[in-house]
Amino acid sequence: MSSPVSGLRAALAPAAALLLAGALLTGCSNGSSHPKPATPSRPAGSAASGTASAAAPDAEAYRRWGLDKPLAPPPAPPATRLTATVRPGETPKIVRRVRTTDKVVFLTFDDGAEKDPAFARMAKDLKLPFTMFLTDNIARSGSGYGYFEQLRAAGPAPGNAVENHTLTHPNLRTLSAEAQRKEICGQQDILEKRFGTRPVLFRPPYGNYNDQTLAAAGGCGVRAVVLWEATMQINDMRYAEGGGLHPGDIVLAHFRGPSELKGTTMAQMVTNMLRSIQRQGYTVARLEDYV
Repeated sequence: MSSPVSGLRAALAPAAALLLAGALLTGCSNGSSHPKPATPSRPAGSAASGTASAAAPDAEAYRRWGLDKPLAPPPAPPATRLTATVRPGETPKIVRRVRTTDKVVFLTFDDGAEKDPAFARMAKDLKLPFTMFLTDNIARSGSGYGYFEQLRAAGPAPGNAVENHTLTHPNLRTLSAEAQRKEICGQQDILEKRFGTRPVLFRPPYGNYNDQTLAAAGGCGVRAVVLWEATMQINDMRYAEGGGLHPGDIVLAHFRGPSELKGTTMAQMVTNMLRSIQRQGYTVARLEDYV
């Protein structure tokens, strides 16, 4: 992910560095030993919970970014979010897929190394909904958090969310409970100060967590630990289950540039991702409207 990702690799212990190398090939690997939890169903025809979107982009905006047609409008989200019943300090829910029968998926971008101006323009033109899981020592490099402020404002109302991906991107399962708490709570504090909202979602680096991670995250105000079912590569996705997307899949991508994408820009990678989503008959929605 010299680049900020290179600096991160140099700082990591050898075992963690090997883990990161594998993660950069496949997205982030899911090393958790916890079983896949059941996820709640979305009642058919449930009412929208409050994303009053601005006027949808026209077909020409999509053509400018290499897409033949606009994404289909997302369905109305459920009236009650998954985390609505999670009280402060409780163990967060673990989410890999949002259970729904709607052909909708959720885009997530990790770390924050690449700050592609073209992707910022693309996100604004398309009013693209996605969630950013940011790591502090990676996201603050270069143009810093200001870039993600642009992306936050680019999505449909109330905007794209910025969520927690730790301070320094460690393998949390190798850390003590107190070290994990510092990694998670420290980034909670930074993001709340920078963006005015304390994150409620957390993604552990590499998908690795244990019971101490969950306890620390809950104590820091996290309501859900978000994993994934599909990972975006350069031209298409890899799937945890079967050969394609499923309703409610969470898609993992990264803020990456040409050096990690074999000359492809981040904007081009996202175009490839949206083409694949459309080709499979899906559209995208805000994860925070469901979780």
